[in-house]
Amino acid sequence: MPNHPARAGDEALREVEELLAGRWGETTLEPSLSRIAALTARLGDPQRAYPSLHITGTNGKTSTARMIETLLRAFGLRTGRYTSPHVQDVTERISLDGAPIPAERFVETYRALEPHADTVDAIQEHRLSFFEVLTGMAYMGFAEAPVDVAVVEVGMGGGWDATNVIDADVAVVTPIDLDHTDRLGSTIGGIALEKAGIVKQDAALVMARQPAVAERVLLERAVEVNATVAREGLEFGVGSRQVTEDGQILTLRGLGRAYPQIHLPLHGVHQAHNAAVALTAVESFLGVGSRQAEPLDIATVRDAFASVTSPGRIEVVRRWPMVVLDAAHNPAGARAAAAVPEVFGSGRRLIGVVGASADKDVRGLLEAFEPVFAEIVITRNSSARAMNTGELAAVATDVFGKNRVSVVPALAGALGTAVARAGEEFGPTGGGVLVTGSVITVGEARLLLGEG
Repeated sequence: MPNHPARAGDEALREVEELLAGRWGETTLEPSLSRIAALTARLGDPQRAYPSLHITGTNGKTSTARMIETLLRAFGLRTGRYTSPHVQDVTERISLDGAPIPAERFVETYRALEPHADTVDAIQEHRLSFFEVLTGMAYMGFAEAPVDVAVVEVGMGGGWDATNVIDADVAVVTPIDLDHTDRLGSTIGGIALEKAGIVKQDAALVMARQPAVAERVLLERAVEVNATVAREGLEFGVGSRQVTEDGQILTLRGLGRAYPQIHLPLHGVHQAHNAAVALTAVESFLGVGSRQAEPLDIATVRDAFASVTSPGRIEVVRRWPMVVLDAAHNPAGARAAAAVPEVFGSGRRLIGVVGASADKDVRGLLEAFEPVFAEIVITRNSSARAMNTGELAAVATDVFGKNRVSVVPALAGALGTAVARAGEEFGPTGGGVLVTGSVITVGEARLLLGEG
């Protein structure tokens, strides 16, 4: 993974990032829990010191995790949240009480864990990976805080993901689609089987709407481990949705009651479904529907959802001309992000700025955006995994046609070109820019646009 720069002057954090970056990256995997289990054992199994909610799926995991965390905090619980990848700063991955862990504490946690990691490295066939070390840091940091509950997003897959040394009370599965097929399998059923591995004995399983084959696999796992199941569209769901300038107004149907007039300041129908999943996960964790607990207080629920943020997920960062950032990096994510016309309004000409990773289904990504983009500017981010602009442009030309494609290799130049064209050619109210293709592209664009 790329080594995002530390904050200016923070040499200790920069040094730790460099040490982490020297390990296996997040896309280099050896499917085993042996290394992370050895590490957490040496740390005293800190992940057993608090209850947890575990989140997997193909898209929507981070937004759902942020919503779950916000709701839990609104009900008086101290939270730890572990998500990936980060948009701009590695400290974003480990949050305490809704905020990224301070840089000093991040460094202290790494230094305390480092000798244990060195010992595990010496006895294992492979060294601990970047993600495994960060996972150990998160679990250790949550125990030391201490937190009342941890909200944990898998890195990839489920069963053999490093996060899966937790024994979560609630397993959450966002929609499953094809992604990471070289590592998780080429079929939705096979991917679902791997993701089903986070569902533990006697836990609660909260499922977003799934393809039929994925739902069948998840239900079979639930029967196997005696898990209680809540399915979107049956036990819970989105009752109504009204688009507003700053998000949407929802009625969410949970396990305990309907929750009307929920203001969610995020865009896209997919975020409405993420909200329903998050609400039901919190209801399940707090016992609503299973232990005769009272429905959640609606005023608290409303206040919590109204404060939710999810950087880089259909995030409006400028209005004139409108500039939106979205970290879609696979076809399913692009189809969700293609809902941006509800943000831009009908009739607005939309320019895409796209920098993607070479290991993704780039054609599928671009095909999902083709009906939305009037034209596309091909660029790249600073990651070694970024697709060469010539290769990406060739695919884009095949999808969009030559006249709709331009290439500006430097991201700063691509942003400038797209914003200028949206403002000058189409007018400030007639044009807009969507920056997408990769979390890294979006993170670097946020910095360039002054959002970091």
